[in-house]
Amino acid sequence: MKGSQLEGRRIGFIGGGAMAEALLRGLVAHVPADSLTVSDVSPARREMLHEQLGVTVTGDNVDVCRRSDILVLAVKPQVLPAVLAPLKDVIEPSQLVISIAAGITLAQLEDWLSPEIPIVRVMPNTPALVGMGASALSGGRGAADADVEAARQLLEAVGVAEVLPEPYLDAVTGLSGSGPAYVYLFIEALIDAGVKEGLPRDLARRLALQTVTGSAEMIRRTGNHPAIERDKVTSPGGTTIAGVQALEDGGLRSAVYAAVHEGTRRARELSGSR
Repeated sequence: MKGSQLEGRRIGFIGGGAMAEALLRGLVAHVPADSLTVSDVSPARREMLHEQLGVTVTGDNVDVCRRSDILVLAVKPQVLPAVLAPLKDVIEPSQLVISIAAGITLAQLEDWLSPEIPIVRVMPNTPALVGMGASALSGGRGAADADVEAARQLLEAVGVAEVLPEPYLDAVTGLSGSGPAYVYLFIEALIDAGVKEGLPRDLARRLALQTVTGSAEMIRRTGNHPAIERDKVTSPGGTTIAGVQALEDGGLRSAVYAAVHEGTRRARELSGSR
């Protein structure tokens, strides 16, 4: 990442779970592995990350803080206050803190650390594990534009990232944070539907996966509204319009609205926002 906000900076991770691993795998393609340090409570996890990615590993969170210019908080939200308590006097205003702990607000993070610390809150999603993540981020009171840009560039190592006002992050959680589960459910149903109509399961699976990924790529490349592409394959009196009517009669659109709404509502509930 020559010329980027990450160039020459040391990046540390508190927590080495699945999302941290995804970010690390994306980062090692752009920054030296010896600039990355990870702490985790599991010795086996630390060994795996070191062997596969070449990053420095430790069981000491304080050590990570002292080694890092950018610190990524990648532990479970419920343990984050306890993790940060001994680090409050170690983390300095010269460091950038990026939190991927779901539901933890900027106000909470600033209270646990300091409003003077540059903090960026992030809502990532699990397709980051295959380099196809969709993340949203928002900077705290102490975060300068350069800090937010550094966080954005870090996240773009594993997908796309959007800088948004913090109140949007709950809706992002309901849409793209939880969204992969909705898509997986649709893919599962599509496969089973093919099996019900007589297709072998492995064939139904291959066709369903290619149909979903191909359709998404079509929208991405053309930039068209989904309705435009849908109309192109929906002939008068044909098979597609018969299937579309069945989906509408089954309440697909309303069910999606409800899913995103409930995901957003729960995110607001967990973060204490209204």
